[in-house]
Order: sequence, then C-alpha cells, then structure tokens
Amino acid sequence: MNAERLLELDALHVWHPCTQMKDHEELPPVPIERGEGVYLVDCSGKRYIDGISSWWVNLLGHNHPRLNQALARQAGRIAHHIFANFTHEPAVRLSAGLAAVTPGRLSRVFFTDNGSSAVEAALKMSFQYWQQSGLPEKTRFLSVTGSYHGETLGALSVGGCDLYRRIYQPILLKGYQASGPDCYRCDEGMRRVDCNAECFRHLESIVEKHHCAIAAVILEPMVQCAAGMRIYSPVYLRKLRSLCDRYQIHYIADEIAVAFGRTGKMFANEHAGVAPDILCLSKGITGGYMPLAVVVTGEEIYRAFYDDYVTLKAFLHSHSYSGNPLAAALAVEVLEIFREEEIIPRLGPRISRLASYRERFESLPCVGEYRHLGMIGAIELVARRETKEGFAWEERAGYRVFRRALERGALLRPLGNVIYFLPPLTISTAQLDELANIAFESIRDVLG
Repeated sequence: MNAERLLELDALHVWHPCTQMKDHEELPPVPIERGEGVYLVDCSGKRYIDGISSWWVNLLGHNHPRLNQALARQAGRIAHHIFANFTHEPAVRLSAGLAAVTPGRLSRVFFTDNGSSAVEAALKMSFQYWQQSGLPEKTRFLSVTGSYHGETLGALSVGGCDLYRRIYQPILLKGYQASGPDCYRCDEGMRRVDCNAECFRHLESIVEKHHCAIAAVILEPMVQCAAGMRIYSPVYLRKLRSLCDRYQIHYIADEIAVAFGRTGKMFANEHAGVAPDILCLSKGITGGYMPLAVVVTGEEIYRAFYDDYVTLKAFLHSHSYSGNPLAAALAVEVLEIFREEEIIPRLGPRISRLASYRERFESLPCVGEYRHLGMIGAIELVARRETKEGFAWEERAGYRVFRRALERGALLRPLGNVIYFLPPLTISTAQLDELANIAFESIRDVLG
C-alpha cells in the first residue's frame, strides 16, 4: 500500500492514542515502514532517531537480530495457550531469571499483559493480602502528585497527573495523595544532589495519621516520568522503605518505565539499596517487541493466598494472554542479552555523554534545567528562567519543538514543556550527539 492510500484509510478509520485527532489535519501520522537499530524509517525512506524508544519500550534497538530469532523460534513451537493449569518453558525461565536479578528477595512472578494491568494486579494483590492477614481495615492506597501508573480506573486512581485523571475523578477509587518530589521547583529550597529528601515529610505525615487504613504506597522510583522526567534523591526511597516497615504498609514500586538499565542500573531501586514488596515491570521487558507485564513479589505475600481451595483465598485475577509464550520467549532473550553482552556495565560512556549536554542546553534562555540520570536526559522549557515559570499549555511549546525535530529527523515527543531523551540503550555516542544537536537546534529555532 502506498503512503497516500495508507494515510487516507488511517484518517477514515484509526483513532490514535493520546492524540487530538484534529492535529492530523496539519501534521498527518508518519507512515513507518521498518526499523533499523535506533532509527525508524518511513515509507519515503526518511530516517528518524527514536529518541524516546517509541514510548519507552524499545530497549535494544529496532529489528534486533537475536530478538527476531527468538520470536521466530517460539512461533515455530506455539504462539499461545491457556496459562491456568498449564505452563511452558519461556515463562518458567523468565520467572526464574527475574527472581535472580530483581532486588531483595522477590521470588514469585505473576503475569499480566501491559503496565496498567500490572498496576491493577498489584493493587488487588496488596488489598487481598491484608483482607486475608488479619488487617481488613487496610483498604486505601497512597500515591504522590505527579505520578503516573496507567490508564485503567484503578491505575488512574493512584495517579497524580491531572491531565489524565481529571475528567474521570467521579468514578475513581478513594485514596490518599501526598505532595510528590519536584526537585526543580523544590518547596524546601534544597538541591537533589545533596538534600535529605526533606519533602518526604508530606507523605510521612499522611502515613502517620492514616496508616491503619493504608494497604500500600505506590511510587515510581527515582524518576516520575510522565510528570516531566522529574528526577529525585534516592534518600526519598530509603525513607519510604523504613516508613512502610514501621507501619506494616506495602511498598509497590512501579518500575514499568525505569527498569532494565534506563537509570543506569538494572532496577531504579538499586540507587537507594532498597527492595519493594511488590514490583511492577513492563515496557522494555520484551525489548519493545510484544506486550507483556509482570508483578513480582516475595514469599510472604504469596503464602497469604496459598491454602485449600475451600478457603477461597486464591488470587482470582486473570488475562486471556497471561504468560504468552511469544512474549515470554522474547523477555528471556532480553535477559540473556543483558548478561552476555554486558549491557549495563557498558553504558558508562553513553551516560557520561548524556550528562555532558547540560551546559549547552542551559545556555539557552528558554531552558530552566537540564536534568539527567543514567540513560535519561530531560530539558525543561521555561518562559521565565528567573521565576521558573513554564510556558502556558495553550502555547504548546514542547509540541512545536517536537514538530521541528521531526522535520530534522528525530522523534522527541514531549511531556508538556519537557523535551527528553530516553533512547534505546544500544545508541552510540555519535548518535546521541546527533539527537542532542537536533534537539538543541529545534529548541533554538522555535523558542529562540
């Protein structure tokens, strides 16, 4: 199908996610034909650096030969079968592999099929645990402002991004929400590099007052991604772990976006040296090839559900595609690639290169801060640097930069006023420089 016909049919029938479809009257969707490493290639042959890993899922580059082979091998055996009362080698190998590399003593893996459903399962798991462990009054969840945990109603209920949840507020679960860490606009006047997470007092005060009703605290460790790649101190996580231990509250870590090397470590919790009670993983787990998500927990929580059938303690949560063999086989291969090719140890030069862009971007008057952690870099655009006032949302400053970058050959879909880098881990330093140059020139062109 030629590009013109493809776009004609797209306009007639396709409803794209997170998109005001009327925008396509001025900027039609880009028809992608194939992928090559860090590049997306459209029907005309134009190449775009995938600077955001196609919504943070592509870990190891597009069209990866080892992942292609793993998928083909599994497709030649079986694509899918029921996972209740049945099992298969890829799911078992993946579960054992995750138990071996996740922080703490997490040992039990529950399969879902996307990040939002993993969060739903984690919330239900925590709630049911307390119902079956003698503390049935623990029915509420605590989250923080700026957080993002998915789009289903349960996940939105513990989210803190008003843009996504405001209209659905009347049908969301009731819970507690603390003011989250925002190190660029810190209310305490501190700096993330040497603070003691003084902002944690907001969450701590809610827990001290309502701990008898709180089943779990859910948090994105180290980086609040959808809020604009807000990077905060690991001290915050250490304080959270201690607080949850003190008051018998589960810590649910949503590492859906930040696991598998994104922050420079395999898991973001490693920066603080802590482990959650429940860990949610998705996105990059299959290298960006297929939907898959898991909830990983320990023996204590697992044992609260393990009993004779007549007690009705089983975790009755399911998805038709739970434990999909194709996706599981890909995830097994991803873990093998990380181990055999030493992906994390070899990130050092690229992490250093990302860090080196700070001075250049902060030389632009419209950039308030360039922040960085591991393979994540974020450029916060501001209308007034001295007051840290952002551009009004109606100005769509980030979107205009995105459009200019697209013309220059880079995918940099913004988060409001934040332009960010979250490329495949396999990107070279030369390709990072190309991506940074496009971002710099696009910001300068649009905002001066």
